[in-house]
Amino acid sequence: MTSANPVTVSVNNNNNNVFVYGSLLADDVVRVLLHRVPKNSPATLHGYHRFSIKGRVYPAILPVENKKITGRVLLGITAPELDILDKFEDYEYEKKLVNVSLLDTSEVLQAYTYVWVNSEDPDLYGEWDFEVWKESKMKDFLNMTMGFVEEQEQPESKPRVATYESYYNQNDGSNLSS
Repeated sequence: MTSANPVTVSVNNNNNNVFVYGSLLADDVVRVLLHRVPKNSPATLHGYHRFSIKGRVYPAILPVENKKITGRVLLGITAPELDILDKFEDYEYEKKLVNVSLLDTSEVLQAYTYVWVNSEDPDLYGEWDFEVWKESKMKDFLNMTMGFVEEQEQPESKPRVATYESYYNQNDGSNLSS
């Protein structure tokens, strides 16, 4: 697809775009992390699949031929905000630059997204569903995210995965699995 006005994004400035597809589809989670909800647009990432992860309430994406993921692009993310998202996604994900198609204009633009590092992970299965997550897992995930943000203000802060595991262990793990 070509567009009369293609969007070009320089990735070394304070105006980054980030394609989100899981818990960051929830404005409340984004607001806790970034202290704002950036302008955003519904978008599709072609050539990827969104998996559920055994023992986790958030999804993973990996390249899969002939698949696509619908999510949204957070627009105008500053360098400090991108750093917050990097810390939030932690070591389980690798930040990659991808092309996404905006659903409202069909424009293609570059955005960062977070791809699951372990492509052979035996805990990946099926397809993750945002609406199911929102109904059954979002409240606890939001509380964990608030704990993560508070933890980041400490001199010896824990990474997000450790914060996640400690939160769900304290809460008996009853709302842990997908």
